[in-house]
Amino acid sequence: MTENLYINNTKEVYDAIVIGSGISGGWAAKEFCERGLKTLMIERGRVVEHRKDYIGENKAPWQQPLRTKVDNLLVKEQHQIQQQCYAFTDATKHFFGNDKDLPYTTEKGTNFTWIRANQLGGKSLLWHRQSYRLGEYDFNANKSDGFGNDWPIRSQDIEKWYSHVEKHAGISGSLDNLENLPDGEFLPPFEMNSPEKALQAKFAELYPQRPLIMGRTAHLTKPTKLHLSQGRVKCQARNECHAGCSFGGYFSTQSSTLPAAAATNNLHIAPNSVVHSLIYDEKTNRVKGVRVIDNDDLTEREYFAKVVFVCASTIGSTQILMNSTSKKFPNGIANSSGVLGHYLMDHNYNAGASGDIEGFEDEIDRGRRPTGLMMPNFYYKPDASRNFLRGYALAGSAYREGWQSLQHQDGLGADYKNKLKQAGKWRFGLYAQGEMLPRFENQMRFHPTLKDKWGMPQIEFDCQFSDNETNMMIDAAQQAEKMLKAVGLKNVSSQVMNGPPGLAIHELGTARMGRDPKNSILNAYNQSHDIPNLFVTDGASFCSSAVQNPSLTFMALTVRAVDYCVKEMNAKRI
Repeated sequence: MTENLYINNTKEVYDAIVIGSGISGGWAAKEFCERGLKTLMIERGRVVEHRKDYIGENKAPWQQPLRTKVDNLLVKEQHQIQQQCYAFTDATKHFFGNDKDLPYTTEKGTNFTWIRANQLGGKSLLWHRQSYRLGEYDFNANKSDGFGNDWPIRSQDIEKWYSHVEKHAGISGSLDNLENLPDGEFLPPFEMNSPEKALQAKFAELYPQRPLIMGRTAHLTKPTKLHLSQGRVKCQARNECHAGCSFGGYFSTQSSTLPAAAATNNLHIAPNSVVHSLIYDEKTNRVKGVRVIDNDDLTEREYFAKVVFVCASTIGSTQILMNSTSKKFPNGIANSSGVLGHYLMDHNYNAGASGDIEGFEDEIDRGRRPTGLMMPNFYYKPDASRNFLRGYALAGSAYREGWQSLQHQDGLGADYKNKLKQAGKWRFGLYAQGEMLPRFENQMRFHPTLKDKWGMPQIEFDCQFSDNETNMMIDAAQQAEKMLKAVGLKNVSSQVMNGPPGLAIHELGTARMGRDPKNSILNAYNQSHDIPNLFVTDGASFCSSAVQNPSLTFMALTVRAVDYCVKEMNAKRI
């Protein structure tokens, strides 16, 4: 990628503007560019160049001043919220937002943890890479139990687009032939360690309807020619992904979609451009462009295009829509339904159980596998006898107790290796990832007086888990403990926590799709019901959360929407 890829001021009217450069924005730009459309990607943060700007990569713990920990003063001043994320370390802190510059409030609402990654590539540099399709039960869930609006699509509508993105991104996993978790286009799975294989067999014997499978993850276990042509090679199983991967072993905007888009010569990028609002023409009922504020000097500029794809993350996209007001849309653009900002969802991680595995003392792990195991949602069919709707998945892995601390101790050669073999007991845990119901009262809104450094109203969150999610987590802890005891673990204990939404970093639902324009923002193709040339393709479009990690569905919905949009443009309907 060359310097002329990046722009500041321009009078060009692009075919498409894509707001955001994360997982959804990267895919939108790639698909538009490869179809021959001149595309402008707008990113509010700085440029991050692949390989060059991974400044924390390959730094061992003993090479870091505080052995991966971040200085307490820096955390206090800039990262009180961000440091709660699993990926926040001294090697990755530069990929996270500065809380001081990115305030939000819960003073009249409830607690919510908002993790930010404002740079080219967004959270695609920091995601946990778990990649699962939604299935027919997931798309039918709202209609089946009457909670939430019906998804306007079903599995068959998105299946080929899942395949499209899986082949390009590279998803490792096993073909499990499960009714509740569709298979995909997989590279070979990572291998379970010996205790995990033994537990998998035991679960299959005692709980045949609750299989334990290898996590499906966006890592190149066996790259194809397509992946090699992207400049990517096999995952090295370092499990240091959040610092950036020069090998391109995992999927990110930088490693995959951005170079593909740039190779077409149809892409320009406007970095350090905080989108303030969309420019709406009431006479034509079209979005003409985007108003931005410079991230550094706070000057204003405008960009123009024939269509606009908003892919700035669930909360970021909704903030832009809410801040785009006009006489026709006084409460946010494309919000004739009044549901913009409502039905905010996140996954619930508040339960789990763990215990000791007897035996296997002579076994050690080789490499650092970048994924764990998964037990898919076994409550996928409605059951009136349960005291909650929907269900949860369980994730886990087997590990040597004390392994992490021993890695950081001094030692060399055979004596050190032998000490690692005595790293403590093997342990195994199962931890819930539960569905959150879509509720109107769970929302993000604007604070009436507080503003950020760019002059935009601060977001106020009013979002909490309901009794349904609490009951679900109680059941998850009970079931996990029961199963671990049944398969032979010792000293099993379980816990139910009370953490607020946000830390799953799976925000969903604030500009949802739907069949009825009276209770939704978008149609079945992520197109605004109100404004034909406006699309939203990230998590804001979700009608329900299901239990699966949502990023793969962001990708599939985005490429499907681009395909539809280009056809509509060619037919002169947009």
